[in-house]
Amino acid sequence: MAAWGERLAGVRGVLLDISGVLYDGGEDGGTPIPGSVEAVARLKLSKLKVRFCTNDSQKSRRDLVGLLQRQGFDISEGEVTSPAPATSLILKERGLRPHLLIHDGVRSEFDQIDTSNPNCVVIADAGEGFSYQNMNEAFRVLMDLEKPVLISLGKGRYYKETSGLMLDVGAYMKALEYACGIEAEVVGKPSPEYFQLALKEMGVEAHEAIMIGDDIVGDIGGAQRCGMRALQVRTGKFRSQT
Repeated sequence: MAAWGERLAGVRGVLLDISGVLYDGGEDGGTPIPGSVEAVARLKLSKLKVRFCTNDSQKSRRDLVGLLQRQGFDISEGEVTSPAPATSLILKERGLRPHLLIHDGVRSEFDQIDTSNPNCVVIADAGEGFSYQNMNEAFRVLMDLEKPVLISLGKGRYYKETSGLMLDVGAYMKALEYACGIEAEVVGKPSPEYFQLALKEMGVEAHEAIMIGDDIVGDIGGAQRCGMRALQVRTGKFRSQT
C-alpha cells in the first residue's frame, strides 16, 4: 500500500478510458465491466477530478454518454473528451472541407461542416463502411490534392467488444498513408495535443494526473510521453504479451 501511496502522491485528476475500461461494446449496446460502475461512483465521491478520455469514433458524444448512463454510470457530456468534436473544431479553424470516411453514428458531429469540394479526408472507425469502394474513394480524393491532408480519429490497432476483438481505424489509416505516401494527423490518443486538451478541460497539470486505460500504446504510452502517470487495466484489449 505504501508503494501505491508514493506512486499516486500529488495526483489531483484521473483520466479514464471508456471502451475496455468501463464497458465492452457490442451490437446490443455492450455490457459494463464488473465493478466499473461502482469504481466511477467512488471516484466521483473523492476529491479527485475525473474526466473520460475516449477514442470512440462510432458514436456521437451524446449517444455514447446516453448509452453509459443507461448502464448505470455517473457521467455527463461535459466530462467527456472525444475525437469527433475536437476534429470538427480543427476543421472550422483551418477552413478544411472534409471527405468523410466515418461511421453513420458519429456523422451528426460534422453537421455544421462544409463537405463540398473536399480539400482533406477525415477517417474514423467506419466499421462496415470500410469497403474497397469507400477506401478507394478516399484514396482518390487525397491523390487529387496538391497538398493532401489526412486526419484520423485515433490510430488504434484493435479494440474489444462482447463478440471479440475488432479491427480499429489505425489499420485503415496506415493503408491510406502507405498508398498516398503521406502521414496522417491524429486527433485522439496517443496524440499529445489530445491529452493536453483533456488536461486543460479537467484543469490539472500533466504531473498531477493519471491515465487509466487498456491500450499500452494509445493510453499508457501516450499519457507517459505527456508527463502523466498511467495505469493499464487487465480488461478490454489487454494482452499479457502486447
